[in-house]
Amino acid sequence: MEPKLTNELELGPAEADAVDVEFAVNGDTKAFERLYRRHVPRVNSLARWLLGRDDVDDVIQEVFIRVWEKLDTFRGNSAFSTWLHRLATNVILRKRETVRRDETRHSGSQADLEIRATKGSHPGLRIDIEAAVGRLPSRARQVFVLHDMEGYKHEDVAGMLGISVGTSRSQLHHARMALRSFFNA
Repeated sequence: MEPKLTNELELGPAEADAVDVEFAVNGDTKAFERLYRRHVPRVNSLARWLLGRDDVDDVIQEVFIRVWEKLDTFRGNSAFSTWLHRLATNVILRKRETVRRDETRHSGSQADLEIRATKGSHPGLRIDIEAAVGRLPSRARQVFVLHDMEGYKHEDVAGMLGISVGTSRSQLHHARMALRSFFNA
């Protein structure tokens, strides 16, 4: 009996991705759905860390719409998950900047917004990692999440954020020091 779907095959995740990408590029929506289901948890996690709880559903939808539109540009030079993660990071960072600009335009200073964003997110808890990361200044949070949590190198972080490698290193140092002080307080 010949298998018909990748979920019936004995493939690892990278191989299953490669097969599903090939089918999805040719219009197979079921193959794209399998890619979505396989990768949405990681995209969701990344979006929550970079955006907070607001706008996560919308940005995940934007990410996968963009994946569908750009899937034919995936050349297989890296794992699909790596390509997707970079695309998702770019979409999320653009969304974050748009949201920040809009909020700042309508609601006051950036510092006021960051303080408001961390209040009440976890009642009953003195402090947790999510709230601590949420209290970081925007650029330090982005560098911390991309470098320490997502595993990008400083060169990659610098390229994604449009900053120098030295600035990436400096922002990471400031983020780590701030997190230490949050947890030691």
